[in-house]
Amino acid sequence: MDRRTFLQTSTAGLSLAALNPSLFAAAPTQPLRTALIGCGWYGKADLLRLIQVAPVEVVGLCDVDRNMVAEAADLVSQRQMSKKKPRTFHDYRELLKETRPEVVLIATPDHWHALTAIAAIESGADVYLQKPISVDIMEGQAILAAARKHQRVVQIGTQRRSTPHLIEARDRILREGKVGNVGLVEIYCYYHMRTKENPPDSAPPDYLDYDLWTGPAPLRPYNSLVHPRRWRAFMEYGNGIVGDMCIHMLDTVRWMLDLGWPQRVSSSVGILVDKNSKANISDTQTATFEFGKLPVIWQHRTYGAAADPQYPWGATIYGDKGTLKCSVNGYDFIPVGQGDSIHKDVVYELDKYPEDKTEKDLETHVAPAIRGHMRDWLAARESRGKPVADIEQGHISTASCILANMAMDLGRTLVWDAASGKVLNDDAANQRLARPYRKPWVHPGSKL
Repeated sequence: MDRRTFLQTSTAGLSLAALNPSLFAAAPTQPLRTALIGCGWYGKADLLRLIQVAPVEVVGLCDVDRNMVAEAADLVSQRQMSKKKPRTFHDYRELLKETRPEVVLIATPDHWHALTAIAAIESGADVYLQKPISVDIMEGQAILAAARKHQRVVQIGTQRRSTPHLIEARDRILREGKVGNVGLVEIYCYYHMRTKENPPDSAPPDYLDYDLWTGPAPLRPYNSLVHPRRWRAFMEYGNGIVGDMCIHMLDTVRWMLDLGWPQRVSSSVGILVDKNSKANISDTQTATFEFGKLPVIWQHRTYGAAADPQYPWGATIYGDKGTLKCSVNGYDFIPVGQGDSIHKDVVYELDKYPEDKTEKDLETHVAPAIRGHMRDWLAARESRGKPVADIEQGHISTASCILANMAMDLGRTLVWDAASGKVLNDDAANQRLARPYRKPWVHPGSKL
């Protein structure tokens, strides 16, 4: 932790350490050699939260956008304790070879997650990898296999597992039995987040290496929708809104209710309303994840009003004694019959971390969860145990969402066999477990 945080917490920390020593096992004696691959929106948000909670020395930044990596280097030099400007790189392989980081944060577009994560793991680094971990299921299997083979600690950026009010909801509401027997879970997102613009294709800007940005994905004509941030509008680079937003809430529910793999996944609908945009992800989708007798049902719409304006993106857990609604902004428990309702809002921590107030594009309500997630990852590094969002958990949540998209495309329910890592009795579905890679890139699943 930095000097300010140490002074603020040193007195209270004595009692906290007695309650949970793992929280204080994360502070190394020397600054951790740290690198970031992918210096856009969430890459900077993750890295700057890590700087807030641990002594690190950022030794390298990598991005194929020359302007983006230069901006990140300037910002890091202002925020890290040494005030040094990190080296910048165009190619992640050069960064790993020349800086030899101990920890690597990865926040590239999704289609680059597998190759960068495996390379970082093989270099000897522990990894913080943004969700979803992969664009196809065999990529996820390959990352998990690499992490276990090289005994690396890999935390996935499903930081709902480290969100203070959601931890409280799990412990205070679910584990104390206030909801009772859970019969149904609904997860949902009604944000109007699908791009509607339709600009013409053009030459890529001179500060962007578009060929390397594309990497193993199909090489589409460059379009200004793609970079930065709006690449999520295209299935070539990710898994649509299911892979972007459903994964968070599905992972939250799996963690809260201690669920493993779904046995059956079905999904339907597609592009119903906005058929003119270049975006090729669904604007309407329903998916059902069957965990034994418990259905978890997802719905998203990128138009119209949210079913509950207070919960436009969240999870609702229905039991015979009450209902629990959860989101990034808080939770509500509504009992059946007599009893007190319980409401809790997110805590921002802006007084403790005033730089959050002015940081560009930071989701201030999410910052405490990212800090908690970083602390958990660092504690797992010290113990060499599994973090709360271990790579295996990230793989389950990611693959489940990929199965939903496959089920929608194929028009049938998929029966998943977790032991074999395949869909039962469905050759067409299993052919989609690994997508084609653009040469010269080689799919990591080919080595399994």
